[in-house]
Amino acid sequence: MKRHWIYLLIAMLVLGGCQHKESSADASSKAGGGSAPAVGQQRTSKGKPKKKKKTFSLQPQIGGAPYELLVLMDDAQWERPVGRALFEVLDTDLPGVAQPERQFRMTRIAPANFGNIFKVYRNILQADIQNIYSTAKLKFTRDVYARGQMVMTLQAHDEEQLTAFIQSNGQQILDFFTRVEFNRQVEFLEEQHNPTVTEKVEQQFGCTVWVPVELNKFKQGKNFFWASTNRGSKDLNFVIYTYPYTSPNTFTLDYFMQKRDSVMKANIPGGPEGSYMTTQHQFVDVTDGTVRGEYAQIARGLWRVEGDHMGGPFVSHSRVDVANNRVVVVEGFVYAPESLKRNLIRSLEASLYTLALPNEQDVDNFTFGLEEVTVSPVKP
Repeated sequence: MKRHWIYLLIAMLVLGGCQHKESSADASSKAGGGSAPAVGQQRTSKGKPKKKKKTFSLQPQIGGAPYELLVLMDDAQWERPVGRALFEVLDTDLPGVAQPERQFRMTRIAPANFGNIFKVYRNILQADIQNIYSTAKLKFTRDVYARGQMVMTLQAHDEEQLTAFIQSNGQQILDFFTRVEFNRQVEFLEEQHNPTVTEKVEQQFGCTVWVPVELNKFKQGKNFFWASTNRGSKDLNFVIYTYPYTSPNTFTLDYFMQKRDSVMKANIPGGPEGSYMTTQHQFVDVTDGTVRGEYAQIARGLWRVEGDHMGGPFVSHSRVDVANNRVVVVEGFVYAPESLKRNLIRSLEASLYTLALPNEQDVDNFTFGLEEVTVSPVKP
């Protein structure tokens, strides 16, 4: 009888744990209407991080490595135009690196084979084609089969409609899962970041930022700070520097490269005497973005050392600190000559989103207008 009551208690706990909340959102079928969740942490009015509430779940933890994606689509659909359109979107190279490298490691299986071994995938993409849908749209749902999981569903009336939607919104799909991975890295950094870097940046610039713990070598200069792992391979680096804000013309490609070259030449020397870091101008791209609801110039490209055989990818955010009338630039760059660089550079890129400028406004969420709704839990 005692054992019977123990089994009953366990069953009650399991059933109670299954009543968790999941988030989903529908996005407009128009281009740009289905933005992915934006990256960021909640902050106080002084830019200090807010601790998130920890929740308990009996679900398994997500598995796999960052930037792995499972596609659920049967063999026949995969070979038809709808599958080919999705493959063309997902089978694209990472921008801003010298050697070709896919943005995601993709696995495709038929829905009939979607067993428990696949249900812990961190990122899942599936198609739902039914005549009940009048227009194509995308929907995302969190924590369906595992903690930390994100499932995107592409909904459409028929395959032709879904094919057109995928072709028009391919970048949106990629950006969605990229930002999901950024968010995961930011959550990890909240618990596991280098506090010395955070303290030094706050003392010198009045900003807060989280970088990986292994960046434990430092150099400070005038309006400049550099943290590095200082390894011979897979070397990770974070840089922050500032300069006066003069006009919107500050945010042009030419101005950015000129400013970056001058700052890096003065502060980051190479190995041989007289060598220094510079920018490979022909491989740099800048785009207008939004970070914490404010304008940011996002640049990515390649760096090299003048006078030495070193180089690699970099990514940077340039933002206006209105309170101090200055531009704050945060950058991550990688030196990994014999390694793939996607996960390395993207782990640093996630750190850039943790930057909080002085007197930055309190931001409660970063969904950019996507409605979060509660849905019924999906049983494993």
